[in-house]
Amino acid sequence: MTVVVDPSDRPTVLLVHGALGDFEQMRPLAEALGEVGSVHLVELPGHGRTLLPAGDAFGMALFARTIGDAARRHRVGDQAPICLGFSMGGYAALVLASTSPGTLRGIVTLGTKFEWTPSVAAAGAARLDASLLRAKVPAFAEQLRQRHERAGGWEQLLARTAQLLTNLGADPMLTMNTLADIRIPVRLAVGSRDDTVTSLEVERIAALLPHATMHVLPDVPHPIERVPMHLVVDLMRDFPRS
Repeated sequence: MTVVVDPSDRPTVLLVHGALGDFEQMRPLAEALGEVGSVHLVELPGHGRTLLPAGDAFGMALFARTIGDAARRHRVGDQAPICLGFSMGGYAALVLASTSPGTLRGIVTLGTKFEWTPSVAAAGAARLDASLLRAKVPAFAEQLRQRHERAGGWEQLLARTAQLLTNLGADPMLTMNTLADIRIPVRLAVGSRDDTVTSLEVERIAALLPHATMHVLPDVPHPIERVPMHLVVDLMRDFPRS
């Protein structure tokens, strides 16, 4: 599902949410980015209002294909869009760049975790337990219920996302070789207070990408709702023209 937020001319920006997110969660950022260009919100299958298509497997390959479909729809002449991916959305955008060169002309990731091992994935999947969330963070569980009821329900989304993490731990889609093949400009941004991914991890990934820069956002935690919008606008303002 793609929602047009601002019909301004250029550049075209695709904005992709993270795990357990949806396009509504990203709308404030999309509105802030209106001064940068034409912003299109992309909702990944199985999230928010977007059902998982029959016969498709919930996972990074599908998410990358979804971003690619949006990129082709919103291409302006020979100018491919830029993608800003939050958390899991950034990972999916880089998977797309590695498998379909030319579909995007630049990528900005924000709070994206790149290094997945079986133990890291198992720890992440263990936190996606519906009964645990109901007991410990009932307000968040209710938020998830409301956010995803039209896409099959939040409990199903938790189970699917846990399996996605397990799959990434067993067989990561971004490796030293696939990252080295990404030839477009990439900006990797992480908050200094992000408890999901460390700046050291992001620095290691930036070193593997041929055209990447790393940006640490001071005093910024992981949740997108707590990221100051002006910092993200600054990241996007001259990208990838610089």
